[in-house]
Amino acid sequence: MSETETHTSSTPAPRPDTPAGTPEPGLKARIDRYFEITMRGSTYGREVRGGLVTFVTMAYIVILNPLILGGFSADQAAVDVAGGWLPNGQVAAVTALTAGVMTILFGAVARLPFGFAAGLGINSFLAVSVVGQVTWPEAMGLVVINGLIIVLLASTGMRELIFDAVPRQLKIAITVGIGLFIAFIGLVDSGFVRAGAPGAPPVQLGENGSVVSLPTAVFVLGLVVLGILVARKVKAALLIGIVATTLIAVVLEAIFKVGPSLGQNPDGWNLNAPVLPTSVVSLPDLSLVGQVSFGAFDRIGVLAASMLVFTLVFTNFFDAMGTMTGLANEAGVANEKGNFPRLKSALIVEGVGAVVGGATSSSSNTVFIESGAGIGEGARTGLANIITGLLFLAAMFFTPLTQIVPLEVAAAALVIVGAMMVSQIRFVDFSEFSSVLPVFLTIIVMPLTYSIANGIGAGFIAWVLVRSFSGKAREISPLLWVVAAGFLVFFVRGPIELWLGA
Repeated sequence: MSETETHTSSTPAPRPDTPAGTPEPGLKARIDRYFEITMRGSTYGREVRGGLVTFVTMAYIVILNPLILGGFSADQAAVDVAGGWLPNGQVAAVTALTAGVMTILFGAVARLPFGFAAGLGINSFLAVSVVGQVTWPEAMGLVVINGLIIVLLASTGMRELIFDAVPRQLKIAITVGIGLFIAFIGLVDSGFVRAGAPGAPPVQLGENGSVVSLPTAVFVLGLVVLGILVARKVKAALLIGIVATTLIAVVLEAIFKVGPSLGQNPDGWNLNAPVLPTSVVSLPDLSLVGQVSFGAFDRIGVLAASMLVFTLVFTNFFDAMGTMTGLANEAGVANEKGNFPRLKSALIVEGVGAVVGGATSSSSNTVFIESGAGIGEGARTGLANIITGLLFLAAMFFTPLTQIVPLEVAAAALVIVGAMMVSQIRFVDFSEFSSVLPVFLTIIVMPLTYSIANGIGAGFIAWVLVRSFSGKAREISPLLWVVAAGFLVFFVRGPIELWLGA
């Protein structure tokens, strides 16, 4: 799809409160035309509400990313090969800064309501697998290289060609799989689904098969409230539900003083306790900006460093592709092939997110699936992103305020949005098993492996193999074969890395 193509076939029908006719001349009209607010059946109110809801459901990243990448002291931080570590406050500041800048940039360029922030898969990979071999600046240098490769693939049109080569059935499956994935994330984050033992997979209801903690009860209450509001089609349903449930959580915490779990108290709040802050304003420390080195290739060798970059590129590339596909379908801006307006620009900016994330030491920034909450609130354009991005920039100075909404409340919104996205399964053709199996694997592998990229890879490989041996090889794009082969390498990268190390 070219940058100038229209998408009238995918424009959602206007809702009853959609403004009729052409907006009056002036700044408001120019903003409307640029972001295509009226054209997409939206309103300024919906975009503002959607942007606010997206921020509320994403704000936890300002707290969580520093806990993954950094720490308050060396003994509880991810220490690199040289003994270096990232201070928690500095990581929080650059996390909010980068999320704000990239969310605004994506909204202004791609004009879509997809929020950006540090990707949880990649930041965990850096903290667990990479910094044991290189320093933190060198790890961020690998992230920058990963982003430059993605920008190159996007700007040359290769990334768009891969996007186009994916069959519509698989694109729908990706949307459904992401819906299950974010619902599963919500259920686990809330404590509704837990591991039965340390190191075990989260497959147990609550604690010992029972919902006993106050935070999990707040999640259940939030889920019911949000579900009723959405079912009754109340305007600003998600925003109203999040605010109302948060206020209840604040009152309950003030009465019962549960406190955060801190990884020790199973009855505590998962990440942050909902308490009113004693201070509101804090000055951000941006010392990590520019702390990048490309010395990893000298430290561990070209082959080993290249394998790390390969893993980053594959994870970044296909996680983003899957998330964008799912969000575009949910927002109603995708056409009959599953593509959306300004696709090339969107893919380039997403690659830039990795470069900027590495340059600020906040880790690769990518599209966040939590943006579906804002879309569920009515956001359809990049104007919602401007609101979300400005709130992230403000969060640099008002970090204490971002800690009021507990993760359990945000988790309830994720489950609701997951249910909305899973409804796309009605467009899957279940009459032919050669497509049913790849679709099923795409959907089920995402939540079970906690990875969008893994689900896409399983679906791609199954699609080319099962469809080919079912007599439909000519219908498969050669590019899909290449990508499927790449995923095979991706899935067996562990033995390859061991062989390279040997």
